[in-house]
Amino acid sequence: MTSFVFLKRIINPLDALAIAAIYGSVSAVTFNTTTQFLETNGLAYGDHMAAAMALMESPAVIFAILMANLYRSQETRQEHQGFLVVLEESFTEGAQILILGAMVIGLITGASGKTIMDPFTGLIFKGMLAFFLLDMGVATAKRLSDLKDVPSRLAFYGLLVPMLHSSIAFLLASVSGLSVANATLLAVLAGSASYIAVQAVLKHSLPESNPSLYLGL
Repeated sequence: MTSFVFLKRIINPLDALAIAAIYGSVSAVTFNTTTQFLETNGLAYGDHMAAAMALMESPAVIFAILMANLYRSQETRQEHQGFLVVLEESFTEGAQILILGAMVIGLITGASGKTIMDPFTGLIFKGMLAFFLLDMGVATAKRLSDLKDVPSRLAFYGLLVPMLHSSIAFLLASVSGLSVANATLLAVLAGSASYIAVQAVLKHSLPESNPSLYLGL
């Protein structure tokens, strides 16, 4: 929310929401890289940190979709559309349902579900990811000319905010008495930004936002 309040002063609200959603979410790939680093150095971390990662992934996206729907309803002057209706649409939006539903299914099915779905979610994941990133790259390239009008403050945001988020998380982790490994994971999660899952949601939920801005950052 604080990112959105800052960003909407320098870019339009829907672009601000898209960027805030990405920096408010987390990167599972970065998390996995950090766990491998910790294991290599013999540092034990709690299994519950994976659950923390899952919980940190969706709130920023839900907030962005909710605020975007509110902005759209105001622009079209749909005064009859109450807040509860907007809230329902935000939580039941297709891409968001897929993310939340996948988490619930994974929680229920556990290791056996992972084994059954591995040919689809594991073996072909990198190939599907490559196609997705290529598609997002094409969408970004089509609007690269928009970057010439981007305020320099936006670039500083992209560089400084991850370090700020990470520092706050590490401070809170230290005060809470977390182990070095768990504190490191929490700091990395707070400082990371989604570059796969949230972009997929934004492409469908906030098509008005500029992918050159949020992918570039």
